[in-house]
Order: sequence, then C-alpha cells, then structure tokens
Amino acid sequence: MDPAHGDKADASTLTGVSETALLTLNGRAHQARHPQAIIDDPVAIRLADSIDVDFDKFGRKGQEMALRSLAFDRAAGQYLTQHPSASVVALAEGLQTSFWRLDSALPNADFRWITVDFPPIVALRQRLLPASPRIVDLAQSALDYTWMDRVDSSNGVFITAEGLLMYLQPEEAMGLITQCAKRFPGGQMIFDLPPVLVKKLAPKGLRASRRYRVPPMPFSLTPAQLADLANTVPGIRTVHDLPMPRGRGFLFEKLFPAFWQWKPTKQIRGAYTLLEFG
Repeated sequence: MDPAHGDKADASTLTGVSETALLTLNGRAHQARHPQAIIDDPVAIRLADSIDVDFDKFGRKGQEMALRSLAFDRAAGQYLTQHPSASVVALAEGLQTSFWRLDSALPNADFRWITVDFPPIVALRQRLLPASPRIVDLAQSALDYTWMDRVDSSNGVFITAEGLLMYLQPEEAMGLITQCAKRFPGGQMIFDLPPVLVKKLAPKGLRASRRYRVPPMPFSLTPAQLADLANTVPGIRTVHDLPMPRGRGFLFEKLFPAFWQWKPTKQIRGAYTLLEFG
C-alpha cells in the first residue's frame, strides 16, 4: 500500500457500475479475513482497509464474490501454467486483486497484466495497490477496442471479464465477445453471467440492502445459449461451463455446487463461462 498517504482514499468518485467494485471488494476482503477463509487475498484486505467508504451500505458479504474469483483464478492458473509468459487482460477490473493471487500461486510465471477500466478506478488502483513493471493500466472503457492494440499476443492471451458483461446491453456484450474471438486466436476468455431471470424480475437492478441497489443487468444467457456460441460466433472453438467452487458450510460446500451441476436447475442458474478461441 501507499504509506505516504496516511489518510484513506476517497471512493466517492465511483458511481454506477464502477461502484459495484466496492461491493465485490468488500465481499472478498470479508471472506479473506474469516477464520475459515475460503480465499487467500491479503492484498484485498489491505485495499479495503485503505478506502474511506461506508462498506456496510452494500449489505451482505456472502461467499459468492470470493467463489467467483476462485473460479476465475482456477481457469487463469490453468492457462498460465501452459503459457507462463502470456498477457492477461482484465476488462473492467474494478478493485480486483487477481494479479497478486495468481503471482503467488504461480511463482515461476512471468505473465504480463493489462488492467482496462475507467479513469476513477485506475487512479484508485495506481494510488493504493503495489506497483509492478508487469502491470499496464489503460484508463478507458472495455468497449473502446483500442486496448486490443496494446496486447502482445505472441505468448498467449487470457481475457477476464469478471462482473462486466451483465451490465452491458446485449449487442455491446456480444460485440465484445465477437471482437475478442476475432482478434486473439489461441487465446481464452472467461466471464460470468447472472441467471436470465434477473433481468426479468429486477429490471431496475437487485436491491442489495436498504441503502444500495445493484445496477440493472440487461445481458444474460442460459448455459444452453452459451454453449451455442461455438456454432454462432466465428473464432470460438469451445465453450466450457465451469463448476461452482466449493465454499464453507453445508450451503456452499455441498448444496450450491450440486444445484449448479444438477440438470433440472442448470438452465436457470447463472454461469461461469470459459471460451477457447480457435
């Protein structure tokens, strides 16, 4: 962290979808502090402690955020084990701390990291997170495709869109997926989506607490529709429907992962999706 700034960072500049970065950070840091932690994320704990914000307004701090990050880490780790010098592009990265978790888990890897997010997020990241010559910050929208020109794809490309696509309009989300598939053959892309019912049941966004409502999520696809991307989007070779990592306690260790894989409920749940580009 930045010891020169004894005062905490003001996060009031984060609004709309960018503000969800605080909600997910709070969930991850809370789970990393837990006596039976399901995620090892000391950087997230330090980051949460260095931001001046009323985290309580975001409501519950359940295991879902940490479990999603674990699913993303697992997929990224598998790719980086095979391509240790790859470029990882974290689209709309928010206040994720994936670089440091993966760097600890893969000590021999020398992957490069590109953060793509709006200027207020990038400014917070640069002020509060440890610097590394392997990280490049691009202060722009993920939908501004000029970031693609900054990616060295010679050693492989792994693209993450954690908590991004659901907030885009369907044509924007599909455009981004299509463009990534076209530009990065041999690469992979991982993203998550909520259950398709969310956009029907909560068109104005889900209420996380009395004081906070998550922005609307206009884009989602069922696992069956996601599987069909291999037939409809040029450049997508394979679509993997990833399992829910096991968490702590009966609900998250047994029930939720089983529900996730159970055929009758599979099409109504959300998804962690990994695309392989041909």
